[in-house]
Amino acid sequence: MRIFSIIIFLLLSTMVFAQDHLIYVIEIKGEINSSSFKRLSKGIEEATQLSANAIIIDMNTYGGAVDAADSMRSALLRTKIPTAVFINNQAISAGALISIACDSIYMKKGGSIGAATVVDQSGSPMPDKYQSFMRAMMRSTAEVNGRDPSIAEAMVDPSVYIEGIIDSTKVLSFTAEEAIKAGYCEGLAENIDQIAGKLTNIEDYTLKTQHLSFLDKILLFFLTPVVQGILLMLIIGGIYFELQSPGIGFPSAAAIIGAIFYFSPLYLEGLAEHWEIIVFVIGILLILTEIFILPGFGIAGISGIILMVTGLTFAMIDNQLFYHKGTFDFIVLVKPVSIVLLSTFISLSLSIYLAGKLFKNDFLPGIALKTVLNENDGYVSSDSSLRSLNGSQAIVMTEMRPSGKIEINGKWYEATMSYGIAKKGDVVKVIRSEGGRLYCEHLAQ
Repeated sequence: MRIFSIIIFLLLSTMVFAQDHLIYVIEIKGEINSSSFKRLSKGIEEATQLSANAIIIDMNTYGGAVDAADSMRSALLRTKIPTAVFINNQAISAGALISIACDSIYMKKGGSIGAATVVDQSGSPMPDKYQSFMRAMMRSTAEVNGRDPSIAEAMVDPSVYIEGIIDSTKVLSFTAEEAIKAGYCEGLAENIDQIAGKLTNIEDYTLKTQHLSFLDKILLFFLTPVVQGILLMLIIGGIYFELQSPGIGFPSAAAIIGAIFYFSPLYLEGLAEHWEIIVFVIGILLILTEIFILPGFGIAGISGIILMVTGLTFAMIDNQLFYHKGTFDFIVLVKPVSIVLLSTFISLSLSIYLAGKLFKNDFLPGIALKTVLNENDGYVSSDSSLRSLNGSQAIVMTEMRPSGKIEINGKWYEATMSYGIAKKGDVVKVIRSEGGRLYCEHLAQ
């Protein structure tokens, strides 16, 4: 029994020892966006569950969204697990902020870090209030990890002068050797193994690279800005075509499918909350009310559009940004609003163009019939008897907003008001027949 106990103790000790030297690796490559933030969050959560000894971020990025970078910075600063970043080529702009948030920085020879000026989609610098926000984040992050805050600020502001480091009117960027000299890099490394050895100071460690499930990969795919923009275009385009031809059909189905694929990943990943989805649905209901109940396009339709844009925009934002800071930062709205408005503009422009040109283009000869069937050539309507009803008076049998049913001599017909609406029981006059449908107007008073 004593020998058995000793064996159990040794096995448990070995398990604890192995667990104490687990190094968890998270890859952050390409554009920094909400998908990158969720990847990092999932990785930190799994590393915590595994009681990892350290986390290494394998990074290569030219930057991306400031709000996503801020979320990633905050997640790294909050974690109790020691963190290191391996700059496997570039950590530019948002990548520099994320790197400075790590406890230690290692760079591949030939790599670079810096150039964190906030720019718009065209690459032009944003107004100073956005630069001020980024400068403050860079300074505070550097201070937390014991790095020179003025160097971090110089990576954003070209006016910052640091003797012996930066004396030009350009934003600061470091090569690997320059970063080591300035205290912004702990050393050179060619691979993750070299960094893991330096972190543990032993050879007996285990590397575990983050592996996302198939479902996680799908969700992160739908969180990328390009895919979100396409889904927004699908939503807006479907609603536009529905406005042009009221009724529930393919445009409505396309818009509903786009909304499902847009909101579902955001909701499952904790970005979209109930109120944002409710605001979007209320906006849709107001627009439908404008289409089917209220004539014209007024307060209900405009309010619906505003609520839709609000729901779509705030669904992209990590609400924790507001909770842990205690103040509202308008900078986090810049990219979501830009994506929504740009997608809306492109979608409406394409919808208007397609509605007017698609079926008139010779590129699609099989879709649209261009042959004109003139009455002078002997072609007549399949129901020419409707013509005999021109000038007849009819009783409205259903609400006409603007279409409905009318009764003439005990027989019901499909009809549409030429302008305005008609209530059940009104008496109207048939003014013409066209395409198998009667068109009516109110009797002159």
